[in-house]
Amino acid sequence: MENKLERKYGLITAICMVVGTVIGSGVFFKAQNVLIATGGNMPLGIAAWAITGLLMIICSAQFSVMATRYEKVSGVVDYAEATCGKGYAYYLAWFMVNIYYPGMTSVLAWVSARYFGVILGWDITGANVMTLAGFFLIASYTMNALSPKLAGKFQVSATFIKLIPIFLMAIVGTVVGLANGTLTGNFNNIVNEVSGGTGAALFSAVVATVFAYEGWIVATSINAELKNPKRNLPIALVVGAFIVVVAYIMYYIGVAGGATNEVLMEQGATTAFSNIFGTVGGTLLNICIVISCLGTLNGLMVAATRGMYAIAARNEGPSPHMFGQVDPATNSSTNSSIWGLFVCAIWLVYFYGANLTSGWFGLFNFDSSELPIVTIYAMYVPMFIMWMAKEKELGVGKRFVLPSLAIAACLFMVFAAVYAHGITPYLKASAEGGFSFPVLFYLIVFAAVLLAGFLFKKVGKRQ
Repeated sequence: MENKLERKYGLITAICMVVGTVIGSGVFFKAQNVLIATGGNMPLGIAAWAITGLLMIICSAQFSVMATRYEKVSGVVDYAEATCGKGYAYYLAWFMVNIYYPGMTSVLAWVSARYFGVILGWDITGANVMTLAGFFLIASYTMNALSPKLAGKFQVSATFIKLIPIFLMAIVGTVVGLANGTLTGNFNNIVNEVSGGTGAALFSAVVATVFAYEGWIVATSINAELKNPKRNLPIALVVGAFIVVVAYIMYYIGVAGGATNEVLMEQGATTAFSNIFGTVGGTLLNICIVISCLGTLNGLMVAATRGMYAIAARNEGPSPHMFGQVDPATNSSTNSSIWGLFVCAIWLVYFYGANLTSGWFGLFNFDSSELPIVTIYAMYVPMFIMWMAKEKELGVGKRFVLPSLAIAACLFMVFAAVYAHGITPYLKASAEGGFSFPVLFYLIVFAAVLLAGFLFKKVGKRQ
């Protein structure tokens, strides 16, 4: 390939990829879910945010160690190739480019449009919001395809903007809550006892926070474009993870200073923001949420547009020469970007039909933003096991202790996803009735996509 992706991104951009992709809309509404799960037990809720944050930090720390050893084209795919071989890396990359990245990217396009529609009073499942979601998807693709540097600058800007309301609420909410006694009262008051006791309540709260921490792995997708990746990527993964955890816990505490637990459980955390900063403040919060979601959308689109390039750079998959082309003027993987947009559009249509209508796909209706977590974390486990088998020159800590903890964290993430969505059939609590098999039928789709990857892999080898 005559042209290659340039090293155009620095450490700040990489950190913002971690922070900006993880922090989207989840932090603003998951506080309510955590309070409900714990029965209004604030200390238990803080423990849940901290535990899940620790799991993310452990996984990101393991990948940061891998980043110091392996570096080629696309971060996590490089690590998979180095530990488990080219075949495993190919199927991981194929899954990420055709399910993981586009599934989450398409949903973030809708979430961005949804919060914008709330400001204008639109129906969040109506044609206006879906049209705007399509526009956001195309606009994000266009920026990444025509000006990757601009996309990087937007990621940095959006990350700083989204942190403003979070830390503002964290600081002002805590001060106001301590001054008027609301924060102290919330810490000492449990609204209701949760069935199953403290252990069950804590686990339910942890499950509620799992998906608010997802997306950090996206930062590894710019490995080929990151300056000094063996230094900057490990720093970005660890520092970015710590920033996210601190931001989430501080925001959760700040929210408790703006309203009582009962009100927060009934009306949501945004009520606390309006109570402290007024109606105008509530509107500004919605604007910040839109920017926050657009920042996350951009981070995911960065990864989605580079997926086929990561495969083609290894001379794998369909038409490696075509998908491996880099535009000499924009220094972007143009054909790979087109494929990324196409698959994102497919998943946007699927998300609308499966989740915002009565269900176009029958038994195959599932949450395309959260269920890929079932497989992505499961696919990390063999990599960590092979790391322990191969890296014989490392000390006990980096060779055995850290990857063992990372394996435990991954298995918990998988269990949490299955627990939250259910793998066995259950009766729908709706007027339509019927049975739902969300995880099971998602896994069928996953298997079908990997089968397509197998067929394309064979075709690619014959070409």
